[in-house]
Amino acid sequence: MKVAAIVIGRNEGARLIACLDALAGKAAPVIYVDSGSTDGSVAAAKARGAQVVALDMTRPFTAARARNAGLAVLPEDAALVQLLDGDCVLREGWLDIACDFLTAHPRAAVACGRRRERQPDASVYNALIDAEWDTPVGQAKACGGDALMRVSALRAVGGYRDTLIAGEEPELCVRLRAAGWQVWRLEAEMTWHDAAITRFGQWWNRTRRAGHAFAEGAALHGAPPERHWVAETRRALIWGAVLPLAILLLALLVTPWALALFMVYPLQVLRLSRRGGTAWALFTVLGKVAEAQGVLQYLLRRGRGRIIEYK
Repeated sequence: MKVAAIVIGRNEGARLIACLDALAGKAAPVIYVDSGSTDGSVAAAKARGAQVVALDMTRPFTAARARNAGLAVLPEDAALVQLLDGDCVLREGWLDIACDFLTAHPRAAVACGRRRERQPDASVYNALIDAEWDTPVGQAKACGGDALMRVSALRAVGGYRDTLIAGEEPELCVRLRAAGWQVWRLEAEMTWHDAAITRFGQWWNRTRRAGHAFAEGAALHGAPPERHWVAETRRALIWGAVLPLAILLLALLVTPWALALFMVYPLQVLRLSRRGGTAWALFTVLGKVAEAQGVLQYLLRRGRGRIIEYK
């Protein structure tokens, strides 16, 4: 089957060049969708033979909109498409494995594999992200930004939802599964990812963005039986907003000793550390505050939000 590739990016620099070079001879066409880069990304992509689509940045930008712009110019005979973020590099042999799998499983719309951080030791944030990518193998509910997809399935459900600030892939997978398609994660190396997150503020904004995605996903597909991201939204609000606010109100209105209730947070870190280690537990608990911020941002600015950048 003919395999095309869609890469999206903005100011990815050398990471984009590495991404496109790894696709040479493996996919055709390679379509690069640029979102207002000022670092020469467009020229670099053209020099490597990629078909470039430049988004109109007078309209609100989302990654989902960029991916749809790439899908819109796919040739009609493209049966499969590899979706990639511009900070990722395809691993050798992945396309052969994934293509064989989709050929053997006609109800599978999506095949994704192991995405790894290229420099997990560069920062605690990179290490956390590398662990985040390590999800169970087998039939799954969702994929991430890198995946090989069946073009007919994508077109049948209308592609990505343009307006989503984040979480566009899980939302797409909800609709694919509702239409009878399957999503699979394979035991195979798929991509190197270069998060390049070295500052706390970057991690905070990325986590806040996740909270926004939880709330928007729950608003779209939170009804039974899917209950998409309802639990994640609830946990973010309880641990990141409701509980700390309640403790502060008790301390102000009843007794300052109520501040001792904040000990529930280090106790939660201790409990979670038994499962994933101290660093993971600490940032998971702290991240609930950032997620709650994203949830509240969505609720207060529903339909008027802009993408939350973190790089």
